[in-house]
Amino acid sequence: MKSLASHALTVLVTLCIVAYWIHSLELAPAHREPRLPFQETRQPAEPAAAPVPVPPPEDAVLEKVDADEQVNIWVYQNDNRSVVNITTASGGGGIYGDEVNTGSGSGFVIDDAGRILTNYHVVADAEAIQVTMFDGTNYRARLIGSDINNDIAVIQVDAPADKIVPLLLGDSSGLRVGQKVLALGNPFGLERTLTTGIISSLERSIKSKNNRTIKGIIQTDAAINPGNSGGPLLNTRGQVIGMNTAILSSVGQSAGIGFAVPINSIKRILPSLIQTGRVVRADLGIRRVFTTEGGIYLIELDENGPAAKAGLQPMQVVVERLGRYLRKRPDPETADRILAINGKQVRTVDELLTEIESHQPGDSVSVTCVQNGRKRVVKVTLGATD
Repeated sequence: MKSLASHALTVLVTLCIVAYWIHSLELAPAHREPRLPFQETRQPAEPAAAPVPVPPPEDAVLEKVDADEQVNIWVYQNDNRSVVNITTASGGGGIYGDEVNTGSGSGFVIDDAGRILTNYHVVADAEAIQVTMFDGTNYRARLIGSDINNDIAVIQVDAPADKIVPLLLGDSSGLRVGQKVLALGNPFGLERTLTTGIISSLERSIKSKNNRTIKGIIQTDAAINPGNSGGPLLNTRGQVIGMNTAILSSVGQSAGIGFAVPINSIKRILPSLIQTGRVVRADLGIRRVFTTEGGIYLIELDENGPAAKAGLQPMQVVVERLGRYLRKRPDPETADRILAINGKQVRTVDELLTEIESHQPGDSVSVTCVQNGRKRVVKVTLGATD
């Protein structure tokens, strides 16, 4: 009986100890449910206002994406405000000439004066040019200069300084096939669109609006569509390495073959476009030629031009007697037939002009030619033309 009473007392004491321990656990601050930072410890008298969302720090965003995506994000954030949407208008359309023709394209700011680089074909024949900036504000633009041979134009807007965000012009001389590039523009009017790709090839050639060949073109597989013309092609440092100009496609949309004019080609003529509105090029002083597989025959020269002063001879007209009649005919043997410039063979007018225009007015070039079966080299001091 005593043993049973002792056992009951032991159980009772144990239950009391457990009850006390549980009570202490509920009250101990170290074991309460953890609270969020700044969480109210008591119910507020009025419902709390909804919290204002705070954008996460840029570093936090970038930490969540891979290195390649970080480059894309960084370039877009730094460069997209420099890209503008260009719309143009001109009259004379329709049967009665009372319709307005419109067009659109892209461009990018190149200096603090509000000058914008774009393609010539974007603003060609435009009577009115409007530029939409990154924040949606619109400004009338005026044409500063253009070069149809390279499909380049410079326009300018008078906008507040906070709207003008120039891009940094890079260097296109060291580009390599396979290098990553990014294209910014307004395809189909969708403003400041970014696409990415690689340099697919270099030293391509395309035809400009006046059918002249633009050489040294960059080929890329970055998506370029109608409306991208005039937008920048960028490297991974956000520098402009080219200006998107054309696509090769049977349907008029991106087929993975886009073309851009190298920025170094543009930088060479940019000062002249800004200062004079045109490009002053070296000139040989030739008016008309006749191209054959054996060379370029000179038909007509500027009377006091560089070629004539150097002693190059155009084709002469000879008179022949045929019985009682006289006949005039051009004699190819009297004309100089150009074979090369500075030792480089030229077979077409385009190749001839390309070689001459790679020099500056006042430079001297060696013209290899043949006249009446006799080969000679003539030194010519180049003139200037626009």
